[in-house]
Amino acid sequence: MEENGSLADLARRLEEVVGELRGIPVDVERVADNTLVHPLILEAAGAAKELRAMHPLGSTDRGRREQRSRRDVLDALRGGLSMRTIVGSAVLDDPVKAARIRELHAAGDLHRIIDEPIQQLLVFDRTVAFLRTTPVAHAPGALVIRQQSVIAALIDLFELTWERAREVTAPAYRLSPREREVLALIAEGRSNRAVADALSITEAAVGKHVTSLFAKLELPATDDVNRRVLAVLAYLRGTAR
Repeated sequence: MEENGSLADLARRLEEVVGELRGIPVDVERVADNTLVHPLILEAAGAAKELRAMHPLGSTDRGRREQRSRRDVLDALRGGLSMRTIVGSAVLDDPVKAARIRELHAAGDLHRIIDEPIQQLLVFDRTVAFLRTTPVAHAPGALVIRQQSVIAALIDLFELTWERAREVTAPAYRLSPREREVLALIAEGRSNRAVADALSITEAAVGKHVTSLFAKLELPATDDVNRRVLAVLAYLRGTAR
């Protein structure tokens, strides 16, 4: 309930911001060419003390470009730039990107992972934000935002997303689509019989899926713990996916 309330408050705030901006000049610039966006980002990074970033699919850089990008981030960290980055969980499916994320996280560019869709966003201090013009990962162009009310709303969105995201160092257990369905229904408090009825499968089949997901979540059978509760907690934390 508290999370829904926070999101509702943010939605109301965004509506208020839009209302306030109607009929007045807005300091938002549309830059269609990425070759012009990159120098603006570098200029902002050079003067900033803090960076909040969201990347749905991580970097597309490879080879020397990737190495140069990593060095730039490490140099910025050594220069005192505070960095927090949220990435989509699909990034971890790429071993190269996953290794880079963990390296940067260990160096001080703190990363968190989220399963829900996010848009590409950079916010430097409370001064300037870069938002992808088209809400498609790696699409060209960006909105360069200096309007303070809009930047404040984007920061609120980042912070709410950061709170929901999980630590990059937290384990993520891969379940099959059917196992995720079973676990989602268990999280609703349903018995194996109720899960079977909802999925139109046998109760024995549900039992096999439950046993399998317990094994994948490394939940041994003991008298001291309730494995169903622990599995639901893993589901709610986003570490079972």
